[in-house]
Amino acid sequence: MKYKKGEYIDKVLKMYRKKMDKSDLIKEVKKHQEYIKHSQKRRNNLIKARYKQFIKYNI
Repeated sequence: MKYKKGEYIDKVLKMYRKKMDKSDLIKEVKKHQEYIKHSQKRRNNLIKARYKQFIKYNI
């Protein structure tokens, strides 16, 4: 990532963080740090779906 001479470091860091967030690189690294069984993934997805429905219909 290139930046101009005299540009504030805060602005450059903010642009860098935005670029990293958009690339989803951090999410991929965290995702591969531990192995999650398929049954556990399915269970987690069911729990999330139930929670979303609970929130949707209890407002």
